[in-house]
Amino acid sequence: MYGYYRVAAAVNTTTVANPAKNAEEILALVKESETKEVSVVVFPELTLTGYTASDLFLNQTLLTAQNDALENILNHTEKINTIIVLGIALLEADRLYNCAVILQRGKILGVVPKSYLPNKKEFYEKRQFVTGRDIVRTTTELLGKEVPFGVDLLFSDGADMTFGVEICEDLWAVTPPSNHMASNGANLLLNLSASNELIGKHEYREELVRTQSARCMAAYVYTSSGVGESTTDTVYGGHAIISEYGTTLVQNQRFRMDSHLITADVDLEKLRWLRINESSYSDGRRKKTRTVKIENLPKISEIQREITPAPFVPSVYTDKQQRCDEIVHIQAYGLIKRMQHTNIQKAVIGISGGLDSTLALLSTWRAFEIMGWDSRNIIAVTMPGFGTTSRTKKNAVTLCKALGTTLKEVDITDISLKEFEAIGHDKDEHSVTYENVQARARTSILMNMANKEGGLVIGTGDLSEIALGWSTYNGDHMSMYALNSGIPKTLIKYVIEYFKSNEKIASVIDDILATPISPELLPHNHDKITQETEEIVGPYELHDFFLYHFIKYGAKPRKIQYLALLAFGDKYDKVTVTKWLKLFLKRFFTQQFKRSCMPDGPKVGTISLSPRADWKMPSDAEMNVWLKELEA
Repeated sequence: MYGYYRVAAAVNTTTVANPAKNAEEILALVKESETKEVSVVVFPELTLTGYTASDLFLNQTLLTAQNDALENILNHTEKINTIIVLGIALLEADRLYNCAVILQRGKILGVVPKSYLPNKKEFYEKRQFVTGRDIVRTTTELLGKEVPFGVDLLFSDGADMTFGVEICEDLWAVTPPSNHMASNGANLLLNLSASNELIGKHEYREELVRTQSARCMAAYVYTSSGVGESTTDTVYGGHAIISEYGTTLVQNQRFRMDSHLITADVDLEKLRWLRINESSYSDGRRKKTRTVKIENLPKISEIQREITPAPFVPSVYTDKQQRCDEIVHIQAYGLIKRMQHTNIQKAVIGISGGLDSTLALLSTWRAFEIMGWDSRNIIAVTMPGFGTTSRTKKNAVTLCKALGTTLKEVDITDISLKEFEAIGHDKDEHSVTYENVQARARTSILMNMANKEGGLVIGTGDLSEIALGWSTYNGDHMSMYALNSGIPKTLIKYVIEYFKSNEKIASVIDDILATPISPELLPHNHDKITQETEEIVGPYELHDFFLYHFIKYGAKPRKIQYLALLAFGDKYDKVTVTKWLKLFLKRFFTQQFKRSCMPDGPKVGTISLSPRADWKMPSDAEMNVWLKELEA
């Protein structure tokens, strides 16, 4: 399933010091996990005995009962492919270790000891257990079998999953063992815990798990002991959390009286390739580890995870004002630095009444507002041509007047006709030449006007257009500072909406957002737009989706196609998605030459196509391998 695995965090009803009864609850959750196609299910710390057994761990009877219960679990899971991770106390070399035991199909794959033992306030583990942090490259005997034992163990299916295990306090340590596991290839981290409840502790715990998943560029499954633990001095709420690369996918409701589990589908293939794209991960120090091979993991029949159709747009839970403020400030301060460095006081912008020029104007206006500069030094130029409609022109003029900019109009019709005549082009032949002559005329006017006024030409083209090469080479492709170059079309709409809080421009912004996207280069039909960009190159929401997954982690075309169908549901069928994905790939490869010489512009999100920043690609690379993969 394109690198997706289903993982589970289980919280079993615990009866302290009764391993046989605990085993019944464990087996019920294991069977539920198998039914739900879970690859790995993780249980709380010291699952079979209960974490709060305290000095009973020093009693032979309890350990014997624990091992009997463990053997019973093995006997009942011989035909279950799901990996089971339980907490046990292990007697080895006359020392007692707090461990995780990893099981599959009735066999013990390995045992991992806890490295950091809390010994303060309500926790005194060193009274019963010893640390296992120095145990490497060794084995132990458990239930009559010799099995791998140590903190150097990783477990891999030989495909996209490699997991490592740490236990409770290990995560709270200055250098968690999971750091080293991740540096050695573990992209799934598991934690068996017994973390008691204190006021506000659950929030810190979730933040710790989430941030560790980000730091390790991994998925992290955490589960903690529930309310069945002893309440002599502390209370346990059974907190379960699954996070992936800085985002918490799911967490449970604490203080439940029943045995339960939570599941999430994690994209381990994506995590592997994200790491390849991050030099900080590659620089991580590797240690000697042992890898245990796991086989026959359950396969997901259908991904049960929301795939956002707008990966560049913040989620509904994000504070929109704060996020948009940040985006606009990145743009504004990038422009401020450029203008101060060049000792230029004026900005020159071509205004069409479309989305891109609107955002460029608004962000430039914000830069001037921040610095207390006169907005009349923003020279907004409308350049109507053969396809300009009264609607877009009116919106452009209304916006410029409301912001107090200097507004100029230069009609490019006569200029374009003279250019057609000069190169011998028939004005009635509406070819690419017909369109590009107008685009270059506009750019030439802006450049010359900037020279005359002592200004800086602000580029308006966005990241989506740059990806598709939807610009005229040395026309709108060029500027003196490409302000929108780090923002895709779907995000531009989102940011423009944020400016509606300014009542003076709210109504005109509404109409700009409702206007079809068009370069307006072909003659209009009775003042109606005849050239809609998305009918020619496809929906920008699809192209932004393709761009994100293609660049962010190098996803294969078939995976992009599959995820798009999940994300957009019934809005686009497979034929439609495939059609526009093919066009995206073709244009992305053939239009690289434009990106190779694009002007400076600020990176805003995690993706940039600047050849000086994120994206270095030969202009003559073949696309056939990608097209064949999609068609396979």
